[in-house]
This record gives sequence, C-alpha cells and structure tokens, in this order.
Amino acid sequence: MGPPGAGKGTQAKILAEKYSLIHLSTGDILRGEISKKTDTGQEAQSYMDAGNLVPDNVLLSMMESTLIELQNSGIILDGFPRTIPQAKGLNDIFEKLNSKINHVLNIHVEESKLIKRLIERAQNSGRKDDTEEVIIKRQKVYTELTAPLINFYKNEIIQIDGDGTIDQVTQRILEYI
Repeated sequence: MGPPGAGKGTQAKILAEKYSLIHLSTGDILRGEISKKTDTGQEAQSYMDAGNLVPDNVLLSMMESTLIELQNSGIILDGFPRTIPQAKGLNDIFEKLNSKINHVLNIHVEESKLIKRLIERAQNSGRKDDTEEVIIKRQKVYTELTAPLINFYKNEIIQIDGDGTIDQVTQRILEYI
C-alpha cells in the first residue's frame, strides 16, 4: 500500500523476484484489458484517464477470477485493495479460497516528493495518467479513499519509510519481513 509514486510497483517487483512470488498489479491487469479493448478495459480507461479509481465491483470481479486461477501460488498484490469495500471483498475472496494475507506493507512518502517523482515518471514513461493535474487528483483520491485502509489493516500493517533510493527502501522492507 501507499500513495501514487511511493514505489509500490517497484518494490513489489523486487519482492516477487526475491521470494518467487507472482507480482499481481491491478494497474498492469487493467492496462492489459485496455490494450485488448475489452469492455472492462474500456470502462476502466475512462476512470483512469480522469484520475479516478475503477469501481470496486469491476476490480473485485477481475481480482476474484485472477486469484482463483492463481489459487495455489504465492502472490504479492500491488495496487489492490484501494478502498475499504475492496478490502472487505478481498477478505471474502481469500476466505472462499481458504487463504489469507500474510503482510500488509504501507510505503509512505511526503506528498510534495511524491508529486515530483510522478512528474519525472511521466516524462520517462509516457503514461497518460501521469499529467500534473491527474497526479494531484490521484493524491487527493488516495487520501480520501485509500488512506483509511491503514486503520483497516492496523493489525497486519508494516509501516515503511519510502523516502530514499530504491535499494534503501528495499532494505527497510527486508528488515521487517
């Protein structure tokens, strides 16, 4: 977990490789659906372009089918859940699969540093959802809808300082897990 630009995707990829886990990024899954021009992808595109979150029912349906497919695999979730209803839905999915969440990592970074990071990423990646206006809106959406998950997962959460180099943040995570 963490706000846009905190390094969730980067750290998830590193941890997935280190621990032989499947890196499950809802952003990547959604972008794949968009590139395939599926109905889900086209619906998601309109929300993502505006800096809004894709509706919970769309993501939960997509995640349930993906998690059923990967039922006996170790996974690391990246960018999901992002709302309390998604977290509750995810708990229901894991309960059906007789599985559970082992760790919840929350990577936190000061907002001004996040905005700078995302603007730099936009210049390098060409992602349409990384314009300055959308970046600021995504930070606001995170604060309103996703930050409450910190309290929801209070018994499982591990707080990670996301300021510093990629290697420094990775080392902080490894010290905890």
